[in-house]
Amino acid sequence: MNVIRSLFRVLLVLWAGSLWSVNWVTWILFHAQNDRHAAGVVAGQLFTVEAYVGLGVAALALLLPGRSKFVWGYVAAALLAVNQWVLRPVMASAHIRGAVAGLSFGAWHGVSAVLYVLACLAVLLLIWKEDFR
Repeated sequence: MNVIRSLFRVLLVLWAGSLWSVNWVTWILFHAQNDRHAAGVVAGQLFTVEAYVGLGVAALALLLPGRSKFVWGYVAAALLAVNQWVLRPVMASAHIRGAVAGLSFGAWHGVSAVLYVLACLAVLLLIWKEDFR
């Protein structure tokens, strides 16, 4: 069981690293790519991958004995899921219509960015506290 826990710990740290890496990779993408639409499509794909990876890590955590200590990981996975399957369609609609529920695409994008950063911070807190053991 110690090997499984160690492998899970490595997976968690890799997930945390990928979450934080997407922040600066997307920043570079938008500054290096002249076509903002293409940059947005690629960034959206990166965020989709992060949502699936987060759900996968959370699902694996449910199989471990210390699953009740993975609360911040579940919070992060939930935030990523909300971003992907709730906010992303709203953002797409706002981009086409100009606004949804009185908020522009930019405002919804800001909400999405805040949720993503909160997910990053939740995973950082989980690792910092080492609650997942």
